[in-house]
Amino acid sequence: MPAKLSVNLNAVAMLRNRRDLPWPSVTALGRIALAAGAHGLTVHPRPDQRHIRFSDLPDLRALIDDEFPEAEFNIEGYPTEEFLALVERTQPEQVTLVPDDPAQATSDHGWPFERQGNFLRPVVARLRKRGMRVSLFCDPDASQREIEAARDTGADRVELYTGPYGGCYASSTKADSELKKLDRTALLAQAAGLGVNAGHDLTVDNLPALARAVPNLAEVSIGHGLTADALEYGMAGSVRRFLAALEG
Repeated sequence: MPAKLSVNLNAVAMLRNRRDLPWPSVTALGRIALAAGAHGLTVHPRPDQRHIRFSDLPDLRALIDDEFPEAEFNIEGYPTEEFLALVERTQPEQVTLVPDDPAQATSDHGWPFERQGNFLRPVVARLRKRGMRVSLFCDPDASQREIEAARDTGADRVELYTGPYGGCYASSTKADSELKKLDRTALLAQAAGLGVNAGHDLTVDNLPALARAVPNLAEVSIGHGLTADALEYGMAGSVRRFLAALEG
């Protein structure tokens, strides 16, 4: 079964925030994406609200609940108390925890699971107790010990950081090398009983090879590449293109 597609709306929100105007509407574009077949929506509300705003979350939660009840809401972020309270109010189906500094432009590395396992365990337990699936951002070449430490946090899944793979768009040789790392890490995660998601710099061109290389990939979260594609094909057209790419 192909991986599910979650559309990350951060780039849409960033465009909206360039003006003190309500368009493009994050909720309206989310509705178009879900109507075109996307399986869910992803947002990453950063503390400075430079793209997704905290006020967007109730509207997106209501969109899914009222119009697309089979879809999932995935909220990404670093687990500050403010973030945890935000997700507890919103009740997404999945929370993806990332080790970002608030000043980072975007997520660019996974958790050091062995070193920060004691920090992550109570956070994961708190979220799971409230019925949310927890995924942890993971380096593409994580070791077996790191993966076992990720499992020991109690998380349900890891999300493979695919930025290095996406950065190899001009070299098929380098892309193949990055795919081997992702494949190995995915196998280690699955052997440890963890589900596997993936995300970052995925495109229509590089997604089929990833889908073939990573067995039993559960979900991909795609924002920048899909939003850029939508400038040419429209949001609905791009969602259909990415769904086709996941078919391999």
